[in-house]
Amino acid sequence: MSKVQNVILVHGFWADGSCYSEIIPTLLAEGYEVIAVQNPLTSLEDDIAVTKRALDHIEGKCILVGHSWGGFVITTVGHDERVAGLVYIAALAPDAGESMIDLMSKYGSPSPHFQEQNGFVWISKEGVDEVLANDLSEERKALIHVTQTTPSVSLTEVKASSPAWRDKPSWYILATNDRAVPPDLQRDMSQRMSAKTVTVQSSHFPMISHPQEVLEVIREATASSQ
Repeated sequence: MSKVQNVILVHGFWADGSCYSEIIPTLLAEGYEVIAVQNPLTSLEDDIAVTKRALDHIEGKCILVGHSWGGFVITTVGHDERVAGLVYIAALAPDAGESMIDLMSKYGSPSPHFQEQNGFVWISKEGVDEVLANDLSEERKALIHVTQTTPSVSLTEVKASSPAWRDKPSWYILATNDRAVPPDLQRDMSQRMSAKTVTVQSSHFPMISHPQEVLEVIREATASSQ
């Protein structure tokens, strides 16, 4: 059985496609076709449309990889017949009718490092350091801060539709030191999905701090989902 050759990478809040830069060169060297989408983070519909355009650009089956909010996106786009499997990285995996607030509010209060302005949410330097990237280098933290893509406040309230993880093979990378998406929430979602789960001692960006573990999961997904 041949492996799936296409991998589409979907980022989350305050990030962009470059958050996958630690794993993209290896995937390319191993012969995968890779697209790292650039979510506008303006609405769920807009983010879904970007990922669907990436699907239209490839040939054959693909694995969708979603980090953080990107999990919300792949949960919907994953219904596409071209999607063979789903990989969640410290990601939201909502069920039908659930919003980000519904999921997150059970596990704590929003960070004081979030700053709403004109309907979008910025994260401070302290927030990057303490919430998103506490185990990354100072240089990488600074890069995340200055390149942040600010999400629309509306994204926290939008409700998910029927989830693709009910019908597609799913993997979950659980970050035990995450201060953005609580590890207990990650654990509950991954168990609800019956996802194959790999645990890493990481902050919110395992694909930066633990790229080899993330690559292993993606390789397994491409080999098992054809």
